[in-house]
Amino acid sequence: MKEFFMHIDFLWKGLLFVLMSFVIVGGIAFPLVAQTTEWYHFPFIPGLGEQAKIIFFHVPTAWLATLSFLVAMIFGIKYLRSNNLDDDAKSLAALQIGMVFVILATITGSLWAKFAWGSFWHWDPRETSIFVLMLIYGSLFALRSAIENEDKRAKLSAVYAIISFLTVPFFIFIMPRIMTGLHPGSANDDTAGPVIDLKMNGNMQLIFFLSLTAFSILYFWVWNLTYKSIIIKDKLSKKFI
Repeated sequence: MKEFFMHIDFLWKGLLFVLMSFVIVGGIAFPLVAQTTEWYHFPFIPGLGEQAKIIFFHVPTAWLATLSFLVAMIFGIKYLRSNNLDDDAKSLAALQIGMVFVILATITGSLWAKFAWGSFWHWDPRETSIFVLMLIYGSLFALRSAIENEDKRAKLSAVYAIISFLTVPFFIFIMPRIMTGLHPGSANDDTAGPVIDLKMNGNMQLIFFLSLTAFSILYFWVWNLTYKSIIIKDKLSKKFI
């Protein structure tokens, strides 16, 4: 049985490696052409050019940030129902990964802004909303570090994670779309084109959805490793107290 699970573990990690390698190579190296004639051709999008390729990395990082904060809320709820510190550790692991990916989403978005709008930061509604989310969730880590009692820390963290996630749909999906701004998809944007409305070329769709799949698999792997590292760190800290 142990060998069976080792075999399964090897297979999904191999799949992740193949998917991620294909996404990285395809997302960066596949050429943009006026008329697509091969499966590895991307259509040239007027006004975007090579910048359009950032969707293969920017959107998945934003998606994983949202997923992470959702997972943190789910295990926060589970902790409040069970008082099991393992659930708190899983919530914390999701929060840590969420912060990493929200920063990566901000960096990739800033690169887009530099090439598209001439500057890394404009306080566009989309940029402002992601900045506010970083402040909200960054404050949670400050809260956790200020509380020594692990049960109290876990309970307050769970409540904070639940309340914080209630703001995520607004800042990610609503605010940037009801306000005018530079980011594609804003209220005043009528030229978002095939990158935003997902009526993109089939070749681009292939890389895009493979990217979402690969990043999602990567997320759950890293989340599990982070959770285990938190448990080990906690056990070691208690051992030497």
